[in-house]
Amino acid sequence: MNESPPSRDDAPAEELPDGEGYPEARPGTDGRRRRNGVDPAAWGKISTALEEGDFLAGPKRRGSEFMRTLRIGAEFIRGFRRLHFVGPCVTVFGSARWEEDHQYYDLARRAAARLSRLGFTIMTGGGPGVMEAANRGAREVGGRSVGCNIKLPMEQEPNPYLDTFIDFEYFFVRKVMLVKYSYAFVALPGGFGTLDEVFETATLIQTGKIHDFPVVLMGCSYWRPLMDFIKGTLLEEGAVSPQDLDILLCTDSIDEAAAFIADSAQRRFGFTWRKKPRRSWFLGEREPGGEER
Repeated sequence: MNESPPSRDDAPAEELPDGEGYPEARPGTDGRRRRNGVDPAAWGKISTALEEGDFLAGPKRRGSEFMRTLRIGAEFIRGFRRLHFVGPCVTVFGSARWEEDHQYYDLARRAAARLSRLGFTIMTGGGPGVMEAANRGAREVGGRSVGCNIKLPMEQEPNPYLDTFIDFEYFFVRKVMLVKYSYAFVALPGGFGTLDEVFETATLIQTGKIHDFPVVLMGCSYWRPLMDFIKGTLLEEGAVSPQDLDILLCTDSIDEAAAFIADSAQRRFGFTWRKKPRRSWFLGEREPGGEER
């Protein structure tokens, strides 16, 4: 009996070279792009965002990886340039899903106003919900308001209370900017994104990468099950040390949160008020009113 010839999807990798020896991605019978007959999801990572999906989908040709490295470097430089003059920040996290009449919207608005009066710039993800509330609170008392957005498949419009707004392609670039220009994080109730920022920062503190960086959780009834898990299961099983419990401050008091952050900024970081850095015309640095959104 005659056997049908093997399909290209059944061909061994060495017969389908692609630059550095990896088989070229090609459509399968269902129209999805495949590598050597394997769906890209087999890498364990797939994204509707073309750039991030391609970045996370395993090894690429060296030239492609080099060009992406340049793009990532350019995004870092763009962030450094745009945020160099924003002043000392406190970054506020929280859900984008709550409207103006929600209790956590009101809490974020009042907390941001209090921190703005201390002279801090309020930085958020620039979107709606808690982020909008924090930027709004800063704007209402004459403080400065900054948004660092991450590009997502579902486009997020910037809220109307921003003095400076910048989009990032890569999550890790955005995270570096949020820590680099902040003296503290304030986390109000939120979802996976908020938890990600809280625990990544807690890990940096725990491992000594940053020191005495205030992380304040506001909305204690929301955070109580998480704090019980940390103080109970994690501590009892030896996954964290007793001193790690001091990394997070959970409070509903805006005054307590503001005092904790101010103390850390002034006594631990040596924060002092000083003359703002001068802008360089040679580098094309403009006043806030001339910055592109």
